[in-house]
Amino acid sequence: MTTVGRERGARRRRGTGAGLLLTAVLTAGLAAGCTTSDGPRDDGRGTARESPAQPGDQDGPPVLAVKIDNAPAARPQTGLDTADVVYTEQVEGGSSRLIAVYATALPESAGPVRSARESDLELLRQFDRPLLAFSGAQSKLNPLIEQAPLEAVTPQSEPDAYTRDPGRSAPHNLYLRPGRLMDDPPGEAALTTGFRFGEPPADGEPRGDLTVRYPAARFTFTWSGAQDRWLVSMDGAPALTREGERLAPATVVVQYVTVRPSGFRDFLGNNTPYTETVGSGEATVLRDGRAWEADWKRPAAEDGTSFTTDSGEPMNFARGQVWVVYAEAP
Repeated sequence: MTTVGRERGARRRRGTGAGLLLTAVLTAGLAAGCTTSDGPRDDGRGTARESPAQPGDQDGPPVLAVKIDNAPAARPQTGLDTADVVYTEQVEGGSSRLIAVYATALPESAGPVRSARESDLELLRQFDRPLLAFSGAQSKLNPLIEQAPLEAVTPQSEPDAYTRDPGRSAPHNLYLRPGRLMDDPPGEAALTTGFRFGEPPADGEPRGDLTVRYPAARFTFTWSGAQDRWLVSMDGAPALTREGERLAPATVVVQYVTVRPSGFRDFLGNNTPYTETVGSGEATVLRDGRAWEADWKRPAAEDGTSFTTDSGEPMNFARGQVWVVYAEAP
């Protein structure tokens, strides 16, 4: 750990008892509620909350969000199976990137780590001052990152927290070591996503698989009754951990959103898509081998995202990892 990191960690421990190494303290964003209740197949990711979290409830350490490479050369990734939430988003050329969010457990390593995008800042506003680990960003985006209510963790700000895998070629070989940033995970209270966990609604259609297509990428989720999980495939191939196990969330949310051009382009001149995660729209929720058509709503960036069934009933998720796939609304 760096000397600066130790000093900042000591200050935060005195203030919150959290044991975080922080590199900057930026303007705080309000966070909205996460309601959980006891449900089937609890996988030990945390205890259920009795009531919704409200803005300002999150007084402890923040979540850790890591931008993860999803190019074929980056697979298999490291640490995705430990994340509480995995977000998928469209980037330049119609390909995809992932954001892994950690609250109840930390992996030994996470990556490969890649660069941030403008829409990440809006997405992560639902968490209270999250740590965002990324490899860098284009220079025009840096001022927006500096103004955002988050903690930027890059190889430049925390070099001891990153390592290169000599067995992989750049840029697919940069990995974060979360233990160099946080002594312990912040806990389930930091997951101010608005998600509810509990028993499923009474309806729902039996569903064996679902595929979401981006212009240059696709995700398929196949139900495994033996594992009580949705097995992930990417671009037609099984998505695996470094140990060869299948990635298998308990709940998959396909959230239909507006994807529009941003004011940024990559070095090849391709426009960077902006995924709008504030607003409302439709979604498909997969759990327990069934599918529900749902509505999502996120009134403001500081709010979490709520999901309701067509009948207006709150949509509970299965306990365990959640994947949120942002798909372009038709």
